[in-house]
Amino acid sequence: MDNMDPLPRKAPMMLDFSTRFLEWTKTSRLARKSSAYYHHGWRLLSTTAIRGMRLDQITADHIEQIRINGSASNVNCALRTLRRILHKAEEWKLIRRAPRLKLIPEYARDLRLDEAVECRLIKAAAACKWRTSAFEQFRDIVMLIRDTGMRNERELYRMRIQDLDFEKKVIFVPDSKTAKGRRTVPMSDRVFQILQGRCENRAEGWVFPSKRSKSGHLTTVAHRFCEARKKAGFSEKLVLYCGRHDFGTRVLNTTGNLKAVMEVMGHKDVHTAMRYQHPELELVRAALNDEQGSKA
Repeated sequence: MDNMDPLPRKAPMMLDFSTRFLEWTKTSRLARKSSAYYHHGWRLLSTTAIRGMRLDQITADHIEQIRINGSASNVNCALRTLRRILHKAEEWKLIRRAPRLKLIPEYARDLRLDEAVECRLIKAAAACKWRTSAFEQFRDIVMLIRDTGMRNERELYRMRIQDLDFEKKVIFVPDSKTAKGRRTVPMSDRVFQILQGRCENRAEGWVFPSKRSKSGHLTTVAHRFCEARKKAGFSEKLVLYCGRHDFGTRVLNTTGNLKAVMEVMGHKDVHTAMRYQHPELELVRAALNDEQGSKA
């Protein structure tokens, strides 16, 4: 023990240390994508009791009790961020040893938010005791994610009127999860109608403004989605992001052009893009029947 470097009498509070950690992510050699990942992870962690604890008080038991809303990938984002924070604290000699933590299993989403699911969700939402504006916002979000394939939190909620070209019927996505995510997304007829109704006579600003949000724009519809999903009788595995999967599946089935799907969804890796494709059994069955019929 005598040979060990001395630690501070009191380890810093997590909330205070997070400022130093986030500054480090900006000035270190981390890739921009990794830095953004940790910033998102901290936003998730900052909603938990961990934010108010001293670094040396955090144990494996505390970590197991962390509850993060959203998918398994969201939870693991928070856990990976916490792991990196604690290891930096150990490296900077603020704690003796970082506790071990385990990530949770992540499974590929096998559900699609298709047309039938959309109809049931919107019908269930209409039966909820929401303000008219809240229902209309929810309805538009569900329709938009299905017809644009945009990432809801990073792209759809942050959409600006300046990035809409109603003459060419396209949406420019200026900032996304990856560099490839900077792209142009075509407007379907109903997307065109929804966005024109949302923008009205405004020439700039957020498409989904929010007075309650620090950012000034909508940041989530998770609570409403859960309420409508429960009322409609769907599994908890169904999330809004499934609408993005449905978009990729429909576009590939219709065009047969994986490159076009990758471009419009902001993918640079084929393996990533293929995770969004859900084989249509009816298409396979029809192909087999056509083949057998031609041999008869």
